[in-house]
Amino acid sequence: MTATVATRPRYHEMVDTFAPVAAQKPVCLYLETTNRCNLLCTTCPRTYEELEPPADMSWELFTRIVDQVPNIQRVVLHGVGEPMLVADLPRMIRYLKDRGAYVLFNTNGTVLNAKNGRAISEAGLDELRVSLDAADAKTFKLIRGKDYFNRIVKNTRAFLQQQQREGLDKPRVSLWLTGLKETVEQLPAFVRVAADIGVKEVYLQRMVYFEDKAIGNARPDQALFERMSAEEAGHLHEAVEVAKSLGIMFSASGATEPETSVKQATDGNPWSLCRRPWTVMYFTANGRALPCCIAPFSQRGYEHYTLGDATQQTLTEIWNSSAYQKFRTDLKSDTPAEACKSCGLRWSL
Repeated sequence: MTATVATRPRYHEMVDTFAPVAAQKPVCLYLETTNRCNLLCTTCPRTYEELEPPADMSWELFTRIVDQVPNIQRVVLHGVGEPMLVADLPRMIRYLKDRGAYVLFNTNGTVLNAKNGRAISEAGLDELRVSLDAADAKTFKLIRGKDYFNRIVKNTRAFLQQQQREGLDKPRVSLWLTGLKETVEQLPAFVRVAADIGVKEVYLQRMVYFEDKAIGNARPDQALFERMSAEEAGHLHEAVEVAKSLGIMFSASGATEPETSVKQATDGNPWSLCRRPWTVMYFTANGRALPCCIAPFSQRGYEHYTLGDATQQTLTEIWNSSAYQKFRTDLKSDTPAEACKSCGLRWSL
């Protein structure tokens, strides 16, 4: 299959033990550079409620966190907002690259203009993931709330053309679609859109949703995970074949093949496969430490799974605090945190 998963660091393989006290420092940071966004996506909780006070992560908070992990290997500069709205973003990228980190973020592509694109390229960004989520403008507006499909396609194509003109191989650009019952039939067309733009990598993102109370399109009846019909599986298989014919790498979140990403494992406690509490620290724009970037999409109320505050505590104090130790212990049991129960399985970095 042409859709071979690209080679990336497999940080979870570095974990030697899954004890409550983490023996190693985190190897990856997720820094929510902003919780502001210019779209109204129907699968995002921030569209329907204020999760935290609106904020961009301050330079002081950013450096305070980063400087405490001088050998950090990987940093993801997104959370529930749009990173390219942040004026300091190129400066943050360069600061991390000077420390040898691999840096990436997801963008909705709406403000990926020539000036911003050049700034993130010159800063040394390694990977740019463009969330498009549809194969046409009508479906895009239905899923993402605003009529920006054509703008994003135009911006992404122009960015790739700029890279080609200037002989740049970074950042690596990929196109992402959140798998919904509403959009699964568009997968083959989505791959073709990517090929037309010039994108060489396409990813199927598995949707995470609240079990107790659905929001927008983030609801059980829209989920593909464990619920895919034969017809829907046919669309997925066709997309794989289209990708193969066009020389596109088609993969899925969690570094799995697309068809694997929507299947359940035989493990009775799928959440126990997660390695993030031993490898990753996630901080909101206001400095709140959460288990991972998926938690806000799995359970309402940050107070239920906050593990610390980077404005008041050191990362060392947070990383092996009683709250973190309990979270790790629960994850290896039959009764994990509520946010983990509905997350799914095989989520990797």
